[in-house]
Formats: sequence, C-alpha cells, structure tokens
Amino acid sequence: MNLQSFTDTITSPTPPSGLSVYLEALWYDANGEWNKAHDLIDDHEDKDAAWLHAYLHRKEGDIFNADYWYRKAGKIRPAIGLDEEWMNLANYFTK
Repeated sequence: MNLQSFTDTITSPTPPSGLSVYLEALWYDANGEWNKAHDLIDDHEDKDAAWLHAYLHRKEGDIFNADYWYRKAGKIRPAIGLDEEWMNLANYFTK
C-alpha cells in the first residue's frame, strides 16, 4: 500500500484489512481514536513503534513522555506540526 492509497482509506468507516499495526494505529489516530491507536502500539518495543508512540504522546500533550519515546526511537522531537509528523510516519510505514 502506498501513501496515497493509505490516506484515501481514512474516510472509510473501518480500517482496511491487512494493515501493519503501525498503519492501523495511524488510521485510528487520524479518525480521532487516540486511545485505540495507543493501545495498538503500546505493547510493541521496536524503534518504529517507539517513534509512533512518541508522536501519540506529543499529540496528547505529554511532552515529557513523548521525549522519552523519541529517545527510545533514536530520534529527537521534531520542530514540525503534528499533521506533518503524521504524514512523515504514514509515508515511512507505507514504504
């Protein structure tokens, strides 16, 4: 699935089947279901999950916790808006 086909699914009533846990979490986040997105990614411990986890806590406004997850991901908190970071994540996970 490429970025455009993924973003086209955001208006669907349910996420498409076969998405990675990362894309499914992004799908739920884009649909205003932060808790569902967080629950999906919370038990994963790889650096990609840490990056997504960091974004979710940044969006929540918990910057201290977000910075912890950015460090676990080997990243620093970006100086961009949340929408742009969401697109960066979606682009990364659709490749």
